[in-house]
This record gives sequence, C-alpha cells and structure tokens, in this order.
Amino acid sequence: MPHELAAEAGTFRVLVPHGYVARMRPGDPHDPLLRQVLPVASEHTPADGFVADPVGDLAAESRPGLLHKYDGRVLLVLTGACAVNCRYCFRRHFPYESSTAGPREWQPALDTIAADESITEVILSGGDPLMLDDALLAECTAAIERIAHVRRLRIHTRLPIVIPERITDALAVMLNTRRLQTVVVLHANHANELDTTVASAIARLAHAGSLLLNQAVLLLGVNDSVAAQRELSERLIDLNVMPYYLHQLDRVAGAAHFEVPVAEGLEIVRQLRAELPGYAVPRYVQEVAGEPNKRVLA
Repeated sequence: MPHELAAEAGTFRVLVPHGYVARMRPGDPHDPLLRQVLPVASEHTPADGFVADPVGDLAAESRPGLLHKYDGRVLLVLTGACAVNCRYCFRRHFPYESSTAGPREWQPALDTIAADESITEVILSGGDPLMLDDALLAECTAAIERIAHVRRLRIHTRLPIVIPERITDALAVMLNTRRLQTVVVLHANHANELDTTVASAIARLAHAGSLLLNQAVLLLGVNDSVAAQRELSERLIDLNVMPYYLHQLDRVAGAAHFEVPVAEGLEIVRQLRAELPGYAVPRYVQEVAGEPNKRVLA
C-alpha cells in the first residue's frame, strides 16, 4: 500500500461525509474506510490496461445519459453528483457534462424507453440518483411508471451507507408507492460501514417494501480477506440485505493500487462457500466491455 498522499487530487477531488469519517479508526492509516476515499500519489502513475472507460459505458449510450448494455434493462445516469468520491470509482472520468439524463434532459431517454417494449427494468444511477431531491425523484419515477411495459425500478445508491439520514420515511415510501417493484442495490464494501445509523436507513427501505441487495468491490487493503468478506456478508444478512455481487475491480485509470488478482478472489469465494450458507455468498463477477452480461468468475 502506498503511504504517500497525493498532493493534488486533480479533477476527482476528495469528497467524504463527516458521518462516514466518524466510522474510521482514528490514527490508523490502514483503516478500510479511509483507504477507500484517501487519494494517493500512485493514482497519477499510468498502469497498463487501466483506462478512462473500463466498462464501455460510452459505447453503450443510446441517448445522453441512457445506457443500454444488456437485454431487457437500461440505465439512466440521472446526475454526476455523489456524496462520496470513492477512489476506485469506475466512473471517475465519466463525462457527466454531456452524458447525463438530468431533469432537463431525461425526456428523450424516457421516450426511447417507451418505444422499446423489450425493456422491463429501468436502473437509476449516477453519480448517485438519491442526490436528487424528493420532488425530482418523484417526477422521474412517476414518468417511468407510466411506461406500461416497465415492471421494475432499480436504484443503485451509496447514500444509505455514507449519508443514512438521506433515507427518510417519506423517501422510502415514495420509492415504493407505485405498481413497479422497487429494487435498491446498496454499495457497502466493509462491515465497518454498516453502523446503527445505516441499519436504521436500511430498515426504513425494507419496511416500505424495497427488495434490498448489496454489491461490493474486491479492494486490496480494504476487504481482500476471507474474514472481511465473511463479516460483511453476515452483517448484511443480519440487516435483511442479500449479498448480490462481489465485483472484480473495474480497471479504471487511477485505481490500479486497489487491484486484487482474480486467483486470490477465487480462493476467497471458495473459502466463503465453505463457511457460509449459499444465500450469504455473493456472486464474484467481472464486467467486460461489450459482453452481453457480467462474467461470472465464481
């Protein structure tokens, strides 16, 4: 692990909520939460195979902010705003200024969805879609609900983890008072992220009727051990969240220092299967640009 801090974070600035910082171990440079958000000098060292758009987002863009990679579902990039800048973010170089279906731009994307009856699921992403205020979220989700062939609304968000106060009773209910099945995919990488405030936010979403899943990224120095992955899975199950995906790191420029070899990831998952019930073991996957689905590694 490189200990030298980056003198300049560049365009991907440091952004961390105070509540998230409070969960870190004071004085510990190896804290797994600190590691996720602390810029280091090696981010500026080029690494072979690490590129600006590792998952082929721009090639999959059919309208500004509308990504259509997989059959039956599309992703709406509603905003470039996020509550935290994770240093491994695969969209850290994404051109949000030209590729966002924000409040003033989402109608063409919605028209495209309405014209394609094969689309049954719409995924709200970003940035983080819960950075929009409740009124805009209600407007967007109501418009999606009016598209008869759409059956599910999926929301990819880290807000319940980093700013759990964002999940009010009103928001949780608003996301579920419609005919669409709401699936909320959280993003927690370590059990230490899941304190009592996060547990309360998750409980509000579950009580309102959302199906709750979690996706994590395998990160060197953060969760690259059987113990860390087991504790994360057990904590998620305790909170009624299904461990969904464990992602092999997307090879985005600036994040090479987080990469764990696939062979090590496979061994971690093998041991998890021996220690946990099957429902508590996430699928170990890798997204490969241009492939019709995520590649299942284990």
